[in-house]
Amino acid sequence: MAASVLCRVQRLRKDLFLSVSRCSVLLKNTYLVKSNETDECSLEFLEGDNEGIAVISMNRPKAKNSLGKVFLSQFQGCINNVKFEKNIRVLIIRSMVPGVFCAGADLKERAKMTNEEVGPFVAGLRQSVTDLANIPMPTIAAIDGYALGGGLEMSLACDMRTASSNAKMGLVETKRGIIPGGGGTQRLTRVVGPALAKELIFTARMFDGHEAAKLGVVNHSVDQNDAGDAAYQRAVELALEITPNGPVALRMAKMAISKGSDVDLTSGMGFEECGYAQVIPTKDRIEGMKSFIEKRAPVYKGE
Repeated sequence: MAASVLCRVQRLRKDLFLSVSRCSVLLKNTYLVKSNETDECSLEFLEGDNEGIAVISMNRPKAKNSLGKVFLSQFQGCINNVKFEKNIRVLIIRSMVPGVFCAGADLKERAKMTNEEVGPFVAGLRQSVTDLANIPMPTIAAIDGYALGGGLEMSLACDMRTASSNAKMGLVETKRGIIPGGGGTQRLTRVVGPALAKELIFTARMFDGHEAAKLGVVNHSVDQNDAGDAAYQRAVELALEITPNGPVALRMAKMAISKGSDVDLTSGMGFEECGYAQVIPTKDRIEGMKSFIEKRAPVYKGE
């Protein structure tokens, strides 16, 4: 076990070096996924005081943002575009559909699939959720409405979650004679523990934003506002607490926590050491020390 983890840490150190190097030579042009009426998912880079925040907006109102083929293809495209943006500190996932975050799988579309088609489609859904979880920068799901089945699984793949008081969440698949197929059995367990995860999945229970905060499913719950975007506004506030910090440091901290939480403490310390080694040669580390000595705010460039 220890030898296996050591090999993983060594491989990870090499991969991280290549990743940081790649980020440092990326072209400075901004990838834009322009929004139009037919887009079910779009990517936006915020500006001004909110610079450093990227937002993926889900907008499939007729199907309540359910996870269909076109939706997943566009969602995957947004993830692919943002993941190597070195100046993005935080990614927020939100919905533009009032009262809905994501209603889960598109059951009408899936009902038309053959048994042979269902397996590959669910595998693709699971991979998209995994790709979201593996995005290097911190991620926040802003849940301003229903987040059921695959919708909740998507939010669980994010590092943090904010929810409005009127949000409704649950892994309800057992009611349909299936189980969560987008990582829900694993990620909910890691968030709330095995006993509570089993209770919530076995009962297919739904719960609101305030109860989700008490259960530990979300980080913050806020009363819904008249605009219906209270969770999104809270997510932006949280993101603005993160954006002043070094982007390379944020990514290495995320790596150490995410990978370290799946292994024993000694092995986890190896991931921390690996991450720390990546920040030592960066310009950002020098800027952090220099700004502290000069008593000014640091200006990080992700290098």
